[in-house]
Amino acid sequence: MKFFKGSSSNGGQEKTILRCPSYTEPQNLTGVSEFLLLGLSEDPELQPVLAGLFLSMYLVTVLGNLLIILAVSSDSHLHTPMYFFLSNLSLADIGFTSTTVPKMIVDMQTHSRVISYEGCLTQMSFFVLFACMDDMLLSVMAYDRFVAICHPLHYRIIMNPRLCGFLILLSFFISLLDSQLHNLIMLQLTCFKDVDISNFFCDPSQLLHLRCSDTFINEMVIYFMGAIFGCLPISGILFSYYKIVSPILRVPTSDGKYKAFSTCGSHLAVVCLFYGTGLVGYLSSAVLPSPRKSMVASVMYTVVTPMLNPFIYSLRNKDIQSALCRLHGRIIKSHHLHPFCYMG
Repeated sequence: MKFFKGSSSNGGQEKTILRCPSYTEPQNLTGVSEFLLLGLSEDPELQPVLAGLFLSMYLVTVLGNLLIILAVSSDSHLHTPMYFFLSNLSLADIGFTSTTVPKMIVDMQTHSRVISYEGCLTQMSFFVLFACMDDMLLSVMAYDRFVAICHPLHYRIIMNPRLCGFLILLSFFISLLDSQLHNLIMLQLTCFKDVDISNFFCDPSQLLHLRCSDTFINEMVIYFMGAIFGCLPISGILFSYYKIVSPILRVPTSDGKYKAFSTCGSHLAVVCLFYGTGLVGYLSSAVLPSPRKSMVASVMYTVVTPMLNPFIYSLRNKDIQSALCRLHGRIIKSHHLHPFCYMG
């Protein structure tokens, strides 16, 4: 069997990428230096509509998460571990959605589906980095709620600024490790049987499906890393809430139980949304034969989830609402509150 090669630069070094010739095509195939993102639709009349829709969702996502960050950073009442972790989660959500959505919108507007080999690996690396960062931060926030409810008298001592900063740095370095391991595995794939990626971004599982040779070991490593970096945080979250439920149930009054549960409600909603859509997307790309179903799941956890997170935290949280009101008042340089604001 013959392979036809093309070259691309990676960090100043020349990298040869091989593409397998198709068994059904007698002609030779050109080398692979770029991929084609198939996107959500091939209908040219639908492209402007989809571009406008996703641009609106992207702007709402960025604006909503920026407002959370500004509210937390500008209001001294919110300088607590819980809101410190929340602002970092909002920052990770902005990075997560910015990795995929702007490229998709530009492709729709320019009717171009091309992404270079280097660009594909870069996008994949940042996608894994921010996805894992979201994952780790949600588990850190669950631990914060566990300490606040189960050890309220020692909360400020345990969740001190040094520990909070360490948890953020640890989450980042673990996410960076996961991202670079994915990148290292993908760099081993130098032979592809096709250039069409059945998604709007460079999904690691989609790239594995395009490989020429048998990559069983690489697939097992990818899925093992997914299990480690996915199952361990969710196990920590479940264990934290298992410990939380017991003391809450011992609270004598229903009002006390409701107040205790309400402090965890927003976090639980975000956890269910993130892991629910992420798990569907992960399983659909690995099991389901339909690229369309996998793409819909990808839209849910890469676009919809980061957009809904600020609403989930702000609609049920009086502290965030009050901070946003004070921020709004400072912006317009007025002592009058916005009519829709609620002061707790």
